[in-house]
This record gives sequence, structure tokens and C-alpha cells, in this order.
Amino acid sequence: MKNLSNTTIQPSGLKECSAYFMATVKGIVSINSYWRSKGSALANHRAYLKARFQSQICLFALFTFGLFNAGTLIACDNCTDYNNDDFQIRKVQVTHHPYFAATVWEMEVRGQAGNTIPKPAGQLHGAPVLGYVFPTTLCPTSVGFDKTEGILALALASHPDFDDTPLWDESGDGNYDNDGAIWHPHWVVLISDERVEGGFSVKEFMADDQSVVLPPTNPGMPMYMDSPGFQIITDRRTIRVVVPDFRIRHNLDFQYDGVTCYMEVNTGGESSHGDGEMPMLGVYSVFSVASGDLSLPYTIKKRRR
Repeated sequence: MKNLSNTTIQPSGLKECSAYFMATVKGIVSINSYWRSKGSALANHRAYLKARFQSQICLFALFTFGLFNAGTLIACDNCTDYNNDDFQIRKVQVTHHPYFAATVWEMEVRGQAGNTIPKPAGQLHGAPVLGYVFPTTLCPTSVGFDKTEGILALALASHPDFDDTPLWDESGDGNYDNDGAIWHPHWVVLISDERVEGGFSVKEFMADDQSVVLPPTNPGMPMYMDSPGFQIITDRRTIRVVVPDFRIRHNLDFQYDGVTCYMEVNTGGESSHGDGEMPMLGVYSVFSVASGDLSLPYTIKKRRR
């Protein structure tokens, strides 16, 4: 495939590129869901489909990530303020430790992991969110959501304007609603979204939709988001989170990737990102991708006892 890493796409071509990208992602999600429903007997065919769509994923990666690095998209001032070495990924790794019956998810960066946190906006609307994100091939049902379409990701987030982990006191000060700036985990279901520059948003639903199932630790927002309360450790270049096996229903054969990004909350009203209705939590800038093409190529490293 032609190397497109240094190619500049002019704004006049973004609409066409965006449309192709959206069709590609939706096709991949639909086909993967179809073959998953057919069971393991069709594993070989599923592998074939994955290889078949690999080139399309590369084009998708060009749109969502390469353009940001090339500086050809107009991004908000806040988005670029945080693009530093603290979010430039060197490697990602998920390791299973049978002695503890848990997986350890790690992301190593060039700078100091977790050192940079967002500057408060002073309100919920427009509140900045920074994230170290692990997109996975896990089904949303693995963590307690209903069988909805989308990409299940484990996001390690910081956002000083609000606290969305009402069950957990990350600072240990006895106050459960003042810990938003402290790095904490969320399970989220991501969907493609052409309204935002980063190409993704957290999937939303109508508040009165009785068919939606969320884990009991969810923060009570009309989004596919959970606040599981896993332990996060920042250690120089590395940020890591410990996930007990039973919290992912003992699924240890998934694949994953690593992404760092800037997100923003929109509760309605004026937005610096354009006119019209915007997602409640959208991805507006991607700083780094571990694989380079978001192909989710990594598998779990399994340790012996």
C-alpha cells in the first residue's frame, strides 16, 4: 500500500474522505458483529474478513489520525494545548497475571504519564477531558452493557470540572464528588461520529429507553459509560490500570490498541466546534496511536503462575 503519512489532504476533500471513512467503520462493525454471532466455528472466515478489511482500516486511520499530525484540520485551541510528550505513546501492553486473576493494562509514553491534566473550563458545558484509551475487540456485554453496536474501550480520564465516579473516592479525603481531575477509568462504547474532528463519540441513548442495559456502577448519564473504580497507577512514563478477570467475564482472548486524545463535553448551546447538535462527549483531537493505524493488533501477554 502507498505510504500516505506525508500526504496533505486539502479541506475541500475532507467531506468525501469522511464519508468513505464512516462507511468503512460501519461495515467493519456490522460484519464483525455478524460473525461473532455465528460462533467460533467460523473463526477462520472471520480472520479472512479481518485481513480483507485491513487496507480500509488504514484509510480510516489516515483520516482520523494522520490529518491531525499533518495539521491540515482546523482544531480548537484547547485541543492542541495538550499535544505534548505526556501523550506520545511508546508502547502498550496488557498482561494477565493468574496469581491475582487480573489483567494489568499499561501505556508507556515519551514524557511523564498522567502529568498533564486539563485546565478547568469552570462549567460542565465545554469541559475538557484528556484520555489514555484502550480500544478493544471485547463485546460490550463483557462489562455489563447490553449487546449494542460499537467499540468497547477502557478510557483512563481526567476532567477537573466534574466528578462522574459517585461510588469512588479516588483522593481518599472522604468527599466522593471532587475527584474528577484524578486519573480514573471508564468503560465506554465508541461510535463513528462525523460531527467531531476525532471521528468518534461516546454512544448516547434516550433517557427513557427501557431497552438499554448499563452496569450498576454507571454514573447515571444517558451514554454507554461505566465508572468501574479500578485502581490506576501513574509511574514515571507509564500509566497502568488493574482489571480483575471477573469484571470482563474472564474474556482473555481479545485484541486492543492504544490511543491518547482530547475530548470535550457538550450539554447544548453554543460550541467552538461548529454549528448544530454535537455529541455529549466527543473526541476532538487524537495525539497518538500505538499501532499507527488503529488496527487493534495487540494480544494479551499471559504469564504463568
